Amino acid sequence: MLKINQEKITEEIKKELMGICPFGAFIEGNNGLEISAACKMCKLCVKKGPAGIVEYLEEVKETVNKDEWKGITVYVDHLDGKIHPVTYELIGKAKKLAKITNHPVYALFIGKNITDKAKELLCYGVDEVFVYDFKELEYFVIEPYTNAFEDFIQKIKPSSILVGATNMGRSLAPRIAARFRTGLTADCTVLEMRENTDLVQIRPAFGGNIMAQIVTTNNRPQFCTVRYKVFDAPEKIARASGNITKMELDNNKLVSNIKVLGITKKEVELDISEADVIIAAGRGVKSEKDMAMISELAELLGARTACTRPLIETGWFDSRLQIGLSGRTVKPKLIITIGISGAVQFAAGMQNSDVIIAINNDPNAPIFNIAHYGIIGDLYEIIPGLISKIKLGDSLVKAVV
Repeated sequence: MLKINQEKITEEIKKELMGICPFGAFIEGNNGLEISAACKMCKLCVKKGPAGIVEYLEEVKETVNKDEWKGITVYVDHLDGKIHPVTYELIGKAKKLAKITNHPVYALFIGKNITDKAKELLCYGVDEVFVYDFKELEYFVIEPYTNAFEDFIQKIKPSSILVGATNMGRSLAPRIAARFRTGLTADCTVLEMRENTDLVQIRPAFGGNIMAQIVTTNNRPQFCTVRYKVFDAPEKIARASGNITKMELDNNKLVSNIKVLGITKKEVELDISEADVIIAAGRGVKSEKDMAMISELAELLGARTACTRPLIETGWFDSRLQIGLSGRTVKPKLIITIGISGAVQFAAGMQNSDVIIAINNDPNAPIFNIAHYGIIGDLYEIIPGLISKIKLGDSLVKAVV
């Protein structure tokens, strides 16, 4: 920062400094000469100005003692005690990351009447489950949930915290990160761990055109959110190991100005994230009436239909059926992409699928770089042919599809 020693300022010095600055950053303020936002920190005022009038002060940052922060924590996302499957996926990833630093894996469970349900988490390899079980936490109310989360961090000091990118997780994680003045990387697609406990958080940026690598080197804890279906859940073990620790919290931390008067359940939304087989249509489909043959193929295969962003903009699909960075992340056993080029924005939402079959008339389409099987040709010839062979019970087509 630049500091002006106001007691040494005279009218002559003011004019001299204003003349030196090429950006016009010196202005007259209520408290004397001030530096405006136009300053580019070129330091000409320090180098060429009168000695001792403007000083350049370099702020010394406090360094964090990383040895005081241990463990990788997964926030348990749930509704009425029913644990969201993204939690298990994050536990699986946390276990892999923890092997590099030899840290324990924790789970943070906040709610009401959840202590017994916490035992289930131990069957997935969690070392310790920390439970905040209070009647005031029956509903997801942001203030007491944030207070409980903050209390956990202050007492346990975990090095890294993984949160599912659900509606609740996206609401809660930024508040906690702000309280601890630490970073938060949203919608990570890759997580890596360094031996010094720095968590490398990788996510698409600039519309998916680049992959940003973000590291919080001098702050703890490290926060990130991850979408559902990005990582693999671990296998459930028959014999649970680990501990359940019931946490205490001051009553004043459970108070909120928000009162839940009642709950109205929404109609169950369309969710392609759980589909085992998906047929995804893209810009290569010329008209809405052509969707009939794609729907027929999906019906024959017991699949769900999905799409890319252009077909949402045309109004052919519900927005909840979009795959990609601005849509849903899916991980089916089989996905068939039809007329989709495979831009990064789309690929990031489905590249972890077990089997990918791509149909496109462009042999250089990026989708073929991630597809396990590729069919180069006109979809208006290929799709009817596939439908015909499936109806006839073609064994080769059934084996592949």
